[in-house]
Amino acid sequence: MQTEPLFPLPEVRVLIGDSRELLANLPAESIQCCVTSPPYWGLRDYEHPAQIGAEPSPEQYVANLVEVFRGVWRALRKDGTLWLNIGDGYARNGGTGNHGPNAVVGNTRKLIQRRNCKVPNCWGLKDRDLMGLPWRVAFALQADGWILRSKITWVKRAAMPESVKNRPTNATEEIFLFAKSPKYYYDSSAVRESTGANLRNFWMLGPEGNGKGHPAAFPRELARRCILLGSRVGDTVLDPFAGSGTTGEVAQKLGRPAILIELNPQYSQIIERRISHVIREERRSCAEIGRPARQRFSGRLARYRRRATVAAQPAPLQ
Repeated sequence: MQTEPLFPLPEVRVLIGDSRELLANLPAESIQCCVTSPPYWGLRDYEHPAQIGAEPSPEQYVANLVEVFRGVWRALRKDGTLWLNIGDGYARNGGTGNHGPNAVVGNTRKLIQRRNCKVPNCWGLKDRDLMGLPWRVAFALQADGWILRSKITWVKRAAMPESVKNRPTNATEEIFLFAKSPKYYYDSSAVRESTGANLRNFWMLGPEGNGKGHPAAFPRELARRCILLGSRVGDTVLDPFAGSGTTGEVAQKLGRPAILIELNPQYSQIIERRISHVIREERRSCAEIGRPARQRFSGRLARYRRRATVAAQPAPLQ
């Protein structure tokens, strides 16, 4: 027996191509919230000539990200937010390791390892320096007009092992919250500490079962928190570096339409499978709870949407 969904699932649009070009086609001020994790510099080869992360220098990497997020700025509403997860790496003179530009990972090609096996000639970097890429990107975006509102530390419950003996093992990454203007939408009641207190900027997350075919998928819970804090039901969520589509999957489950931009067509197929799985799960839920419950749920959702639209106010800077 065919069943209706609990409510019409929001659309997830997948755009294939370079985000620097495709963002220009989005209507201005049409996006409420951007949640994304760009490729880290020099770490992986995503097998496309226009990929970000394979630049000959980290300076060019930062400049390319600034260009991408100018496109996000144009598409973002005045009270919109950007949630940016980005990783760091070490400057090395030769050698390989489990982290940074010389990392030994399954899809790191020898070309990228050769290109990044010498300390970059910028920022006064020396052999074995931590490059500080997350903060360099954050400061570049700040200089380009973004308001940097928070730095959140993502603590990984199951961090990748490292064989280093002269420093602590890396187990954290940075998440930055940027706003487009001083008054922006932020729902502090959407995600709270277990005590009911305001959410802290220290998130212990993971691990999840698998990366759904992508070597660097971030946790659904990370996306869930950013989307709930930065958007209302019905608001459009954007990810210009979609990867395996985690942002789109979570947005759809939370009642938000999403626009995903992905350079590699291979990953678009992974996204389609994930979204199809969400739809199948929703249909199974409908079959289990029956039509009366679906109607009650749909009524509650409609009332919630009206209240959210009328009552939500931008959060002032503090």
